[in-house]
Order: sequence, then structure tokens, then C-alpha cells
Amino acid sequence: MSTPTMGSAGANTQVPGAPAAVSSAANATGGIDAGNFVETDIDDELFRFNSDDTPLMNLMLKAKRVKVNSPEIEHYMIDEARCQLITTQDMQHSQQMQAVLPVRACDQALARPYSTLLVKGVPGYDESGSLPTPGKDLMLFTVGYDPTTNNPVVRAVNGPKNSPADEFCGIPEIPQGTECVILANSLYETQKEVDPDLIVPQPTKVYLQKRGMNQVVSDYFESQKKRIPFSKAIIAEQAIANFKVRGNRTLWAGRAGKFKMNVPKMGMQYVYCTEGLRWQFKRELQHEGAWTVERIIALAKMFFTGEDVPKTALLLAGKNLLEQIQCIDFSRHPEIQITTKTNSIGWTVTNFHTVFGDIEIKREPTLDRLGWSNSGALIGENRLVHYVYSAEHSFSDRVEGEEATRNGILIWDAVALKGGCHIWIDGEGAATTEDATMRFRMWDKTTAPENAGEGDIYYLTCDCPGISAEARIGQLWCAHSTKGPDLKTIITWEEYKGEISVE
Repeated sequence: MSTPTMGSAGANTQVPGAPAAVSSAANATGGIDAGNFVETDIDDELFRFNSDDTPLMNLMLKAKRVKVNSPEIEHYMIDEARCQLITTQDMQHSQQMQAVLPVRACDQALARPYSTLLVKGVPGYDESGSLPTPGKDLMLFTVGYDPTTNNPVVRAVNGPKNSPADEFCGIPEIPQGTECVILANSLYETQKEVDPDLIVPQPTKVYLQKRGMNQVVSDYFESQKKRIPFSKAIIAEQAIANFKVRGNRTLWAGRAGKFKMNVPKMGMQYVYCTEGLRWQFKRELQHEGAWTVERIIALAKMFFTGEDVPKTALLLAGKNLLEQIQCIDFSRHPEIQITTKTNSIGWTVTNFHTVFGDIEIKREPTLDRLGWSNSGALIGENRLVHYVYSAEHSFSDRVEGEEATRNGILIWDAVALKGGCHIWIDGEGAATTEDATMRFRMWDKTTAPENAGEGDIYYLTCDCPGISAEARIGQLWCAHSTKGPDLKTIITWEEYKGEISVE
């Protein structure tokens, strides 16, 4: 085999006199073996077999495939860093050069020294420092940290001045609950060192489940002339269909587990159960009432405008949810187009076009079998990972001591969500995900919800003065409950500024 030689950039990438073959190219790229150099294909016949009954399994087969060396995986749902701070109390007007910015404990470390903060809703001042400039927000510069409270110490960039000749600005009043957006840092003339950013993704444990299907056909059965003609091929077809349908249910609703079994002649061995996709969602829409065009558009907005923006939105829906969406009254929205198309996976889907992006809708029969007919999953097609410990393979063995043949299929894999864009639509009002970091409801009334509880989040599809005079369509508002002097529950509201923390 030819030895790679250096090219013009000094890298050993040249193999003169060698044909363009997989082995030659692998040798030129530092010994990458053929299995990693060549993109693996999927079993198209298995993909197409009963594909309408098992959409999630087919989605998994088309997803990014990662071959692993263990049935226990550390899976990372990496998300972007948070960009907002929320003040926890009123900050009084001050003519001092700097002051302590009161923020939540979870926000204290986000504003590093020399970073700048845009204070939303608080107007800055003109160059003279005498006149506020409505619509042009105040900006703060982070000096350091207060040793007592650990809150950031800030100074105003465009604050009020006693005199236009003053070198430093004062700091205007900043109300409690104000949102401060983190901007880039700003360094002095000779500065080159700043605090580094250490981002350590937090893994979650994913177990890969080994699934198998056996079919045993006796020689006597195969040799008989049957009244109703059918062969082992027909039996195998039905067995594979059952294998895929049961596997698809596991991919949706399985619960993670690991335990030992005492196997005759083999001793103690581990059994792994994988976690279903239903329990991996970080965002849940607890839906009540009828679906409207406004609610579909709001759902698209939540999906496409977060920190993690996917390329496509695929809604796998139960039959009742699909019916409700199909029966939406579009008379007030003649501009809305619902079309049928063949998507990139090869499915015929109902395409719902919104200005934020298209939602492709397909029925998932497995949700009906699991009792989730009113629910659905809004998934980013390119945000799935298919972990494979042992690729799917078939075998055919003679049964020891019997006149029969055993045919079977074995596979050891799991599917996992990446990113925080995915939304589970819960229309049953029962099951919830304990690890979900955000649960919200749609609200389309001008009065406040009567049964709101502590921490309930509502997405407003209309202005809601019953919650607050500032509660506008498209905003999220969170309820807080307290006990009054007469022990009655008092509900107060604040706009939800929280981030979706993905681990």
C-alpha cells in the first residue's frame, strides 16, 4: 500500500499512484477505517414495512445514527447559555457611580466583570445626561461582585448626570422583575484577559434495550399441504409486523431500568429497559378546549423561536388531536393554506404553513393504543439521535434436538431527543413528565384563570387585562399563590421570563 506524502500545507494527505478507493482514502486520512469512512445505510425494506403503523420507529431509523460500545450511554441535551437576568427587588435612583444590582441567586454568576447589560423597559438618558430617551434602553457595565451578597456591581453607561461635564453617570430607578439582557463584554484599552466561559453539559443516563423476535417452524408443518395455503414467509411477515409495533410502543412509553436476571447455564446477567420518548420532553403544553388557528400559530411560535431552532417541525398526533386540528374553522383566516405533500422522510403529511415555519402533521396509531389519542409530539426531525450497540441482524438456526428451524431478529438500541425545541401536547390531563422544566397552557380569555395554582404558566392568545394591564397577546404569565390574613389564597401574576434549562 502506498505511504501518504505531504501536500502543500504539510499534511500527509497525498497518495500518489493509488486509485480512488475506500481503503486508499482511509489511509490518506490518517487510518480511518472503512466502516467509519463510509456512511452507513439503513434497511429500506424494513423501513417501508408497515411504516404507517410505526412512524416513530421509522423516524428513528432515519435519524443520526451513533454506534456505541456500551448499553449505558451518557446523553447530552446541549442548549445555549441563558442570556437574561431578572431583578429581585426595586433598585432606587442613585447618583453614585456604581451600585449593587439585585438578581436571583441562579443569575448571579452570569454577568461577568466587564460584560454589559441592556435593561429592558428602563429608558436611558441622552448624551448630556439630562433627558430620558424613551424607547432607548438603559445599559449597565459590570464592574465586579459585591462580597456580601455576591450580586453584580454595575455602573450606568447612559444614565442621568448632575452636569453634562460629569465624567460618570448615576443609575436611574430599576423596578423589581426587570429583565436585563446580557450583551458582549467591553474591555479597556490594553486589556486582553477576561473571565473564561466554562460550559460543562450535564449528561442524562440512557439505557439501550435489547429487543428480539423468534419464529420456530417445524419441518413437519412446512412439508404439509394446507387447506388454507400459507407459508412460513406469511408467518414471518406477521411476526415482524408485531415486533415493530411492540418496539414502537416501547420507544414511546418505555421506562428506564436496569436489573439482574439469573440465567440457567449463564449465571447473572443484566437486563436494560430504555426510556420512552414521551418522558424525555422538557416542555409540555397542557391543552384544554378547542383548537384554533391562533393556538396552532402560537404553538409554532413556541417551537421555532426558542434558543434551539430546528429545521422542521413534525407533529405525530393521536386520532382525536388530528380530528380537532382538521376541524379548525379557517373562515377568519383565508390566507392560511393547508396542503398535502410528501416530506423528506417519504411520508404523505398534512402541511400547516405559518410565518414561523411549517408544521408537518401525521397520525401516530401507537399513541391511540397507549391511551394518548388527544395528545401529540411536536418534534424537530433533525434533533433525534439513534444509539446503536448492536445493529439489527437476523439469524437462522436448527433447534437442538428438534426437527425445526428457529429464525429471529435481534437489535440493541435506543432513541433520544437533542435540544430543547420539542414540545409534548398533553390532551389527557393526567400524565406529566417529572423532569419537564416548563409546563404551560393556552389562554384565550380577557379574564384571569380562576383555578390557577402556584407556578402555572399561561401563553396568552389575546390581551388579558384580568391578569395585568400589561398582559399582551403572545406573552407568558406565571401565577403565584400566597395566603392572606384570612387564610384565603391570593393569586398574583408576573410575566414569565424563565429559561428552559436543558440538562
